[in-house]
Amino acid sequence: MENKKDFIIEELKQQISGFKAELKEQSVGRVLKIADGIALVSGLREAMMSELLLFKSSQGEIAGVALNLEDNLVGAIILGEGEHIKENDEVVCTKKILSIPVGESLLGRVINPLGEALDGKGQPETKELYPVEKIAPGVITRQSVNEPLQTGIKAIDAMIPIGKGQRELIIGDRQIGKTAIAIDTIINQKGKNVKCVYVAIGQKESKISTIVKKLEEAGAMEYTTVVLAGASNPASLLYIAPYAGCAVAEYFLAKGEDVLIVYDDLSKHAVAYREISLLLRRPPGREAYPGDVFYLHSRLLERACKLNKENGGGSITALPIIETQAGDISAYIPTNVISITDGQIFLEPDLFYKGNRPAINAGLSVSRVGSSAQVKAMKKVAGKMRLEAAQFRELAAFAQFGSDLDEETSRKLERGKRLYEVFKQEQYQPLAVYKQVLIFYALINGYMDNVPVERVREFEEGLYQAADTSGELEKLFTTKTELDEEMEALLKNTINHYKDTLDYLS
Repeated sequence: MENKKDFIIEELKQQISGFKAELKEQSVGRVLKIADGIALVSGLREAMMSELLLFKSSQGEIAGVALNLEDNLVGAIILGEGEHIKENDEVVCTKKILSIPVGESLLGRVINPLGEALDGKGQPETKELYPVEKIAPGVITRQSVNEPLQTGIKAIDAMIPIGKGQRELIIGDRQIGKTAIAIDTIINQKGKNVKCVYVAIGQKESKISTIVKKLEEAGAMEYTTVVLAGASNPASLLYIAPYAGCAVAEYFLAKGEDVLIVYDDLSKHAVAYREISLLLRRPPGREAYPGDVFYLHSRLLERACKLNKENGGGSITALPIIETQAGDISAYIPTNVISITDGQIFLEPDLFYKGNRPAINAGLSVSRVGSSAQVKAMKKVAGKMRLEAAQFRELAAFAQFGSDLDEETSRKLERGKRLYEVFKQEQYQPLAVYKQVLIFYALINGYMDNVPVERVREFEEGLYQAADTSGELEKLFTTKTELDEEMEALLKNTINHYKDTLDYLS
C-alpha cells in the first residue's frame, strides 16, 4: 500500500513539473445595460478610447467599440445587431483598435464597414488588416496638389478643377444630381490607373444596387470598391463606414497609387453620430449635435492627401457629399465641412429644374487649388469661363427689366446662353479632356457665335464625331497637353472643316 502511495505521489510530481501554465491576462467586464445598439459596461478599468471590445453573447462573440470612458462605466457601440446581448454578459478588452481586411481582392466588390461581403460572391480573400481610425499623414510627408483628376464633367474641369489629393465638397439639396457627379467621376477614371472607393452612408440599398449596375456596365467596378452602410443598418455601422472606406483607400495609398474616395453622404454620417452621442448621454450642442462633430469630419478628411515621392507619391482625393435643406449652406454641418475642404461644387435647384444639368452654380462654387490642377491647354481656354458664367446669370436677371441693351451686353448674353448649353451634359457620359478643350476653344474664340442656341448641343455632338473620325487631336493629346501653335492650328482646322459641312450656317 505504501509503495502504491509513493508511486502516485511520484507520478503527480512528474505531471506538475511538466505542466506549463499559459497565463493570459484579460480585462473583463459585465454588461449593465443594453438598448438601441448602446451598451453600458462595468469593470473595464483598462479600456481605451476606440478600443475593440468583444461581447460574449449566447450566439457567440459580437464586436463593439468603446466610445465613452467614465469613472466606473464604459459606453460602447455594438457593431451590427446586438439583440442577442443580455445584461450580465461578459465583455473582454482586446487592446486593439477596430481594423478591417484590405487588399486588391476588394476591387469589384460590395462590402459592409466590417469588410464582410454583401454581393453574394463569397468573402474576399485578404491578407492585411488596416485600422479604421488612423492619424493623417503629416505636412512633411506631403506635397502640393499639382496633378489634375479629370471628372469628365465639362463645367467642373473648366471652372472648378479638382487635383489629386484634393478634398472637394459636393453640396446641394436632395435629388439634384450630387451622386451623379461622383459616379461620373468614378466612371471617368477608367484607364487612368486610379482606384476608386464609393462609401454609401445611410442610402437605400435599391439605390446602391442601381449604382453598382451602372458601374458594372461602364466597366468601372473593375477598379472600384463599394462600402455600404445602408439605411436599414444600425447607427454604429453608419458611423464607422467612412473611416472603413478610408482604410481601404489607404492600402492603395501605401503602395504609391492614386485613389478617389466618395463619401455619400456626410450629412447622414453626422446624424448617425448625433444619435449615438445622445444615447451615450453626451451633452448636446447646436442643432443637438455633440461638441466634437467638427472633429468627426476633420479627422476623416485630413486623411486625403498627396504624398511626396520620398513617401511613395500616392494620393487620396476625397469627394464628400453634403445635403442641404432648401439651399441653406450656412447650417451647422455644411459650414463645418466647407471649412475643412479645399473648395465646393454647389448645385442649385433652380438651375436643375430649368434643365441646366449638372446644376452647378458658378458663383458659389470654388476650387481653392485652382488652375494648378488643370492641364495647360484647359487652363488657357477656360481661364475666363467661370467669370463669364457668373456674369451671364447677373446680366440675364438684369436684362429682364430693360429692352434696350447695348451691343457689348447683348454679345455677353448671347455668348452666355451658348456657354450654358455647352455645360449641359448627360449622366454617365463623362467627356475626354481633348474634347472639352475643343468645344471650349470653339466657344471662346467666336466659332459658335452664329450657331443657333437650340442647335448648340447638335453642333457639339457633330464636332466630337469629326474629331473622333480624324483621330489627330486625341493622338496629339497623348504626347502633350500644352496649347501651342501646332495644337491651336489643329483645333482651328477641325472646327472649320466641320463648320463647312453644316448647311444651317451657310
